[in-house]
Amino acid sequence: MPETEDRLDFLLKQTVFIRGANRPFGEVTREDAQFRGAELKATVGWGPTAKIAPIARAWRELSMELTSAGVNTVGELSREKVLEFAPKCWVVPPRGSLL
Repeated sequence: MPETEDRLDFLLKQTVFIRGANRPFGEVTREDAQFRGAELKATVGWGPTAKIAPIARAWRELSMELTSAGVNTVGELSREKVLEFAPKCWVVPPRGSLL
């Protein structure tokens, strides 16, 4: 996996599916992150779906961070914040693929 600035660029270009469309993670807005968090939270139940709760929470926290930082998109956050939130939001799954 790429390191430092290359890793940042890699993560910002990764597409995430929000509101019926794929978009680069760097273009995700506060509203997009809120929507994704609520969407995932609605799927959480017991058993295997309980594992989705931390991902839903991460998307909600990302939305709050965007508000707190006073920025419009993920791409405007600091490098540290992008590198912190991308794995929590499963921008790239833990082993690199869902397959």
